[in-house]
Parts: sequence; C-alpha cells; structure tokens
Amino acid sequence: MITSKQRSFLRGLAAAEDTIIQVGKGGINDNLIASVDAALKARELVKGRVLENSMLTAREACDALSEACLAEAVQVIGTKFVLYKRNEKEPKIELPKDKKKKA
Repeated sequence: MITSKQRSFLRGLAAAEDTIIQVGKGGINDNLIASVDAALKARELVKGRVLENSMLTAREACDALSEACLAEAVQVIGTKFVLYKRNEKEPKIELPKDKKKKA
C-alpha cells in the first residue's frame, strides 16, 4: 500500500507521462490486461484513458485493471487514470520514504 505522500509524488511523475493505455468499447479483456502488465513491468507507472465508446467509467476501469495486474491505483481524473506497480527485480522509480513511524 502506498502512502498519500508517495501517491502525490507519483501524480507529479505521471503528469509528464504519455497516455499509453486506452479502454474502448471492448472493455477490459485478457489482451488489455497483458499489455498493461507488460507496460507496468517496463515503466512501473502507466497512464490510461477510457474512450467515449466504453461502457466503463474511468474509476471502474482503473479499479478493474489495478486488481487484475495487482497494481496501485494512483489517481483518476475525468477519463484518465494512473496505475503504479513496483518492479521488484529492476525498480525504476524511487518512492519517497514515509517519515512517520507506525505505532
């Protein structure tokens, strides 16, 4: 689980990213899940958008993809969403450490 500080950091990084995932009228299928998984492995942070002809909202698409790919939903704004998944073997993004100690 990522903290709000880390989520904020990832939002900043996502602003410069191109939208590479598009959810259309086909919805979320195995091919889309596989391509999102591959993109997350390569980049760790991906931005997607839901097209007008899709039956899903951006929130529904984001939640379904994050669950299918075991990724974190970073944000949803309008038709766009951002997903993050740490690559355990070759991490590309260094998240800020959370300063607070959990009791």
